[in-house]
Amino acid sequence: MSAAPAPDPDNVVPIRPGQPDAAHPWDRAAQRRPVVPGWFADRQTRRHAARWAVRHAAHHVAFHGIRGPKYLARTLICAPRGLALAVYHGWRWLFDREGHELRLHAVATRDQKAYATMARIRKDRVRTRLLAAAVTVGMAVIAAVIVHLVWAPGLWLLAAAVVGGLGYLGRPRTVPLIDRAVVTPAAERITPDVIVRALEKLGLAGINAALKADPLAIRFIAPGVGRDGPGWRAELDLPYGVTVAEVMDRRDKLASGLRRQLACVWPLPAPDQHEGRLLLFITDKPMRDLPPAAWPLAAKGPADLFRPAPFGKDQRGRAIPVVLMFTGVLIGAMPRMGKTMALRLLVLFAALDVRAELRVWELKGTGDLSCAEHVAHSYGSGADDDTLRACLEDVRQVAADLDHRAAVIRKLPRDICPENKVTPELASKRSLGLHPLVLAVSECQEAFSHPAMGKEFDSLVSAIVKRGPALGIIPLLDTQRPDAASLPGGIRANIGVRYCLRVMDQTANDMVLPTSSYKAGIRATDFAQADKGIGWLTGHSDQAEIVRTWYCDAIQADQIGRRARRLREAAGTLSGYCLGEQEAALPVVDLMADVIAVTEGAERIWSETIAARLAELRPEIYKGWDASAVGDALRVRGVDVVQVWGQTDDGQQANRRGVARAQLLAASGDAARPSGTASGREAL
Repeated sequence: MSAAPAPDPDNVVPIRPGQPDAAHPWDRAAQRRPVVPGWFADRQTRRHAARWAVRHAAHHVAFHGIRGPKYLARTLICAPRGLALAVYHGWRWLFDREGHELRLHAVATRDQKAYATMARIRKDRVRTRLLAAAVTVGMAVIAAVIVHLVWAPGLWLLAAAVVGGLGYLGRPRTVPLIDRAVVTPAAERITPDVIVRALEKLGLAGINAALKADPLAIRFIAPGVGRDGPGWRAELDLPYGVTVAEVMDRRDKLASGLRRQLACVWPLPAPDQHEGRLLLFITDKPMRDLPPAAWPLAAKGPADLFRPAPFGKDQRGRAIPVVLMFTGVLIGAMPRMGKTMALRLLVLFAALDVRAELRVWELKGTGDLSCAEHVAHSYGSGADDDTLRACLEDVRQVAADLDHRAAVIRKLPRDICPENKVTPELASKRSLGLHPLVLAVSECQEAFSHPAMGKEFDSLVSAIVKRGPALGIIPLLDTQRPDAASLPGGIRANIGVRYCLRVMDQTANDMVLPTSSYKAGIRATDFAQADKGIGWLTGHSDQAEIVRTWYCDAIQADQIGRRARRLREAAGTLSGYCLGEQEAALPVVDLMADVIAVTEGAERIWSETIAARLAELRPEIYKGWDASAVGDALRVRGVDVVQVWGQTDDGQQANRRGVARAQLLAASGDAARPSGTASGREAL
């Protein structure tokens, strides 16, 4: 037999829509299902499924076990009625009472033929049924005797079964004999019908019209609905023209349709699929009710900034990592929602990489990042001007390092630096100065909104965010006030990874997360006050995810910081603040003393005049100060800034903001001077 000729590409007949392509089945795009189910192949998911099955069975056993006495009493009460019903229905069946009405009708109508026929039928039925009943009773008696002879307690079990059956037969129709064990959403089963019913209640015209035309318009992708981690997972295709974003926009209605808490229902788009492919996760419990999971590196292990950093877990219990190298991180939330703890995890990860240089500034002043003091090249805690000035000087040094790093990379041979970026090998060569540099600024709104230094912070940090990641500099920022003044546009537009915990409105949501996230259903406004440490994470992958950060309290963080110091001591990479080198670098000044000095001889003086004289007195510190900066600094020290009459340079009288020298002298002795600066000195 001759081989079939190869097909001519020029003569291939195109396949019309709807036409089967059996001639070339290998050309069809098909998604092969895995041989082993996904839930079984993944060890963590398999463990969750086994735990759920055990909990589900244990729930039933415990629920019914504790109600055993009640079930017994209820059965004994209902058994007599059941016996009566059994005798009554048995008698009716044995003596063919169902044909009694027909026989009476034949007698009443004097239909002798019909009556004779029915009487004959009844006689045959009664004889057959009496024989069957006698045989059944005889076999039951013989079985009971055998059971009693073989195993005496077995007779009691048979009696209990008979009583139980009679109790079930005699139960009231409105009251079940046995209570339902499934009394909480954690034990209820999610089925495709339940999901379709919930989607139908969303009020989306595309879904309702499609289901009206075809009840199977919503197609579930194999294996459909199943257990996945601590909950249920469903993958399905929405009707044509309906997008996942529309479903996410009505997540509250979807949760109502599924009879679940809002914190248990998570509709998400499927990665690498069309816009109508929906991934629906329905957890057994809200994430906030699960026990916190300890940070994987809390007990042991170094870190590598070129590798993923453990950040948290998603709704399915999967670990979610974040690669810090070549990107920046922005964390935003309301106060007391866990943003600083999230930032602390990233700082600790960087601390455990002995190559990294840490510059940490916590501008709230509570010491939440004090764990970094053990290893930081520069460190500060406080919202006062002294700390902000030290932070600004540090940011200037980081910004100046951008050009140095770029020049080093540009001059390296192509075989050593083929892609013109920092590699692990280059980062390990300390002499090149390309080691990872982590700039962490907590409560960064204090810097960007400062009246005197805010513009320079904006300019420098924006340059670091834009150019730094490619040069090995990693900016980490968090803020509790995500608005235009506190979070400049140049930073929002260029920072790579965003993590948004609970915020109050759409504007704040889209300030932290990418623009239009709110319209796409990615809403941190849906989180409740109890959802601490839970937020939307974007930029780490192609898909936004709900992540609950790992747990690491202040005591653990301090222990990790000490462990990181021991690692760095062995590697010889400690420098700066952690070795006391920063102490001599910062000047010791007293703002009140400087203001009193420059106001000598004046009873009242304008704030703008004080600013100009301070800049002349100490230009390295007060350069850039204006009347507003002076006023803010004096107010926190108990000095009232009021309207003061004075004379301008051209001799005109004017009324401007200023202070009285007598009040300066009175406040200088007990002025409220913030502490907690970078070096612990007197604050400005």
